Amino acid sequence: MITEYTNYCIICGAPKTDDHHLVFGRGRRALAEKDDLICPLCRKHHEAIHKGDMQTLSKIIGQLAYERNKCADGMSIEDAREAFRTRYSESYL
Repeated sequence: MITEYTNYCIICGAPKTDDHHLVFGRGRRALAEKDDLICPLCRKHHEAIHKGDMQTLSKIIGQLAYERNKCADGMSIEDAREAFRTRYSESYL
């Protein structure tokens, strides 16, 4: 989970109803779960995030969180970006 506030929607603060996988599509949901790229959302915002520009923003945030975690483990930003690209078959940045 990318936030310590796991019971509240990260967009509006309402009670969480869903866990959203920040990177999704083409089998990436399972990878996102393994990488803990999940955030809490209310139903309204979970439905909204799967439409239009919010989908892209979700994937960008997921990639940034992944890279941050890899850098915290001692990886360079260039290597972290390449690791994401390799694992998820593309880069959103």
